Amino acid sequence: MRKYTVRLGNHSLQNEDGSEQETAVAQSIPHPCYNSSNEDPNHDLMLIRLCGRASLGPKVKPINLADHCPQVGQKCTISSWSSVPSPQENFPDTLSCAEVKIIPQKRCEDTYPGQVTDSTVCAHESSGADTCQGDSRGSLVCGGVLQDITSWGSDLDGRPETSGVYTNICHYLGWTKKTMGSKGGSQDEL
Repeated sequence: MRKYTVRLGNHSLQNEDGSEQETAVAQSIPHPCYNSSNEDPNHDLMLIRLCGRASLGPKVKPINLADHCPQVGQKCTISSWSSVPSPQENFPDTLSCAEVKIIPQKRCEDTYPGQVTDSTVCAHESSGADTCQGDSRGSLVCGGVLQDITSWGSDLDGRPETSGVYTNICHYLGWTKKTMGSKGGSQDEL
C-alpha cells in the first residue's frame, strides 16, 4: 500500500507563513470502478481519510461539494501545483490559479474522440489558460463550490485547440456520501 501525506494551507513551497499543516493519510478509497490503466479515464477520483483532524483557519477550511453539474459558459477557477516540463519534475514555488469557462461537451468530445463521457466535463479559456502537465488532482471551483477534479488533458499545456478534462463530481455525490457514511466520516474528515 502506498503511503501518502497531505499538506494543507500551502501557497508557497519556499516561504512558509505558519498556516501550513502536514498529516498522513489513514485510508485512501479509490472509486470502485476506476481503472488505472489509462485506457478508461472514467471514475478518476479517490476519497482520503486523514490520520487526524485538520486545524481550520483562514487558509485551511472545507469547501462545499457541488450538488449540481456545472453549466456551459460558467466561469470557474482552476488551481494546482503544475510541474514544469524538463528532464526532472520541477514544481513552481507558488500555487498556480487561472480562470476558465466550461465548454460544450460536444466540443470536448470532438477534441478527444471516444475519451469524454458524462462523468467528465471540459473547461478552457481562449487566452490559453488550461491545466498542464502535473495538474492532476487540482481543483475546478465554480462559485465557491468544488465542481470538479483535474483528471487529464492534452500535453499541449493550454493551447487554444485543447481543453482540460475534469472528473465531474456531481456524478459521484451518491457514492461519495455513501462511502463517507459507511466509513463514519463527515465532509471535513474525508
